[in-house]
Amino acid sequence: MKIALTTDHAGFEMLKELKQYLELAGHECVDFGPDVFDSSDDYPGFMFAAAQAVANGECERGIILGGSGQGEAIAANRIRGVRCALFYGTVTPRGPINIEGNVSDDPYIHVRLSRQHNHTNMLSLGARFVSLDDMKEVSDIWLREPTSNAERHVRRVQQLDDADDSVQ
Repeated sequence: MKIALTTDHAGFEMLKELKQYLELAGHECVDFGPDVFDSSDDYPGFMFAAAQAVANGECERGIILGGSGQGEAIAANRIRGVRCALFYGTVTPRGPINIEGNVSDDPYIHVRLSRQHNHTNMLSLGARFVSLDDMKEVSDIWLREPTSNAERHVRRVQQLDDADDSVQ
C-alpha cells in the first residue's frame, strides 16, 4: 500500500522509525517532511501536502504525527475527501461494544470503527502520548481493517464527502 507520511517537530524522530517499520512490512511510503528538525516548525503545510496526496489518489492512505495529533487531524480534515481519525492511546470502553452482533472490549476498537464505519483514509498519531510500539501496532490494525459496505455507513461517508462550505 502507498502511504503518505508527515509530522511536525514533536514526531520527527518517531516518524523515521515508523517509516522504516512500514517499509519493511512491504508498504511504499511517501515522506512529506520535514526533512530537518525545526522545533518551531508549523505543522499545517506538512499535513495539507500529505492530505492532498491522499485526496487526489497519489497515496492510498496517510499517517501523520504531531504532539497531540489534534491539530494535525484538524488540518488533514480540511482537505475535501480526507477522513482523518485521531489516536493518542488505547481505550477502555465503558462496557462491551456490540458491533453488528459482535461484542468487543478491544482497546483499539475506536481505530477499527474509524475504518469500518467512517472509511478513514488518514490516521493522526499523538507523538507525545503514544509509544513507537503502539504506533506500529495501531498502524498495522488500521491498515488491515476493511471498510464496511453496510448501506448506512456508505451513505454517511458519502454525505461527509459531499459536504461543502455551505453546510452550516
